[in-house]
Amino acid sequence: MLSRVADAIYWMNRYIERMENVARFIDVNLNLALDFSDLDAQWEPLVRTSGDTEPFKERYGEATRDNVLRFLTFDRDNPNSIITCLAKARENARSVREIISSDVWEQVNRAYLMVMDAGRGDAALDTPYEFYSAVKQAAHLFVGITYLTMSHNEAWHFGRLGRLLERADKTSRILDVKYFILLPKPVDVGTTIDELQWAALLRSASAFEMYRKSHGSISPAKVVGFLMLDSKFPRSVRYCLNKAERSLHAITGAPIGTWTNPAERELGRLTAELAFAETKEILTRGLHEYVDDLQKHLNHVSDAVYYTFFTMKPIAEEDAIVPSMPLPPLSSAKLQ
Repeated sequence: MLSRVADAIYWMNRYIERMENVARFIDVNLNLALDFSDLDAQWEPLVRTSGDTEPFKERYGEATRDNVLRFLTFDRDNPNSIITCLAKARENARSVREIISSDVWEQVNRAYLMVMDAGRGDAALDTPYEFYSAVKQAAHLFVGITYLTMSHNEAWHFGRLGRLLERADKTSRILDVKYFILLPKPVDVGTTIDELQWAALLRSASAFEMYRKSHGSISPAKVVGFLMLDSKFPRSVRYCLNKAERSLHAITGAPIGTWTNPAERELGRLTAELAFAETKEILTRGLHEYVDDLQKHLNHVSDAVYYTFFTMKPIAEEDAIVPSMPLPPLSSAKLQ
């Protein structure tokens, strides 16, 4: 497969997944608004979690509800906004229309037009629950249509690899929201307020019901373990990386447990670390510190995938060790 084609399919899936997860970030606050009326002070940290604080302050100043929603949803100058992600996904889909099914192309186009129409008025801000639910639904349809209408060949595996790496990163950032905006006062730990915040976090990851079936009552340690280390829940970091590793090895043909290129080595190392990690270890180290370190490792994996499959390099360098590259902030990470 041509690198250009693989690159476009990989990023088309990453952008759709990123779009969905921006809606999930916003969902944290929207879910909390159902239980708490005064959440004005919580919108600025939501921007900080996305890594785009400086450009937001330059263009919007005060972090009001409407300013944050517009910045994260309709701002074309924000490289991580929903509309920008959809525009980039659409560009990539258009460039590989001969590879993807017509149903996949139509779904990407439909989602783009839906968000474009919403941005022309205030209806999305007036009824945010319905709008962001529609955004998530559009992403779910994209995944389902891709699964059902495309051959599960090399192209499909590149798409799944991109989608799951993005989802692992964003699930960890949803957990980080607890550190940035939900961390209660010491006297609130273990109270009803604390439990409601963790429940909102689970709902934003569509994990509330499955968590309840597995663990029953809300416990911070169990929530962290469920979203980070559960081997069966499809949005947990460990599950995403295990499936991403399968797609990576399906592309290369190398057996799992071995590595023949930098991408396999970096991803294999990370999945092995998570397989032996414990929730107690994460909490002892500090949730934010652990998530921060995990995201650096994920950036290494993304760099290795880029270096292995999407760059032009002399044959003599194919066996060379991937160079150590500086880690860019998420907001500027290889956006196309």
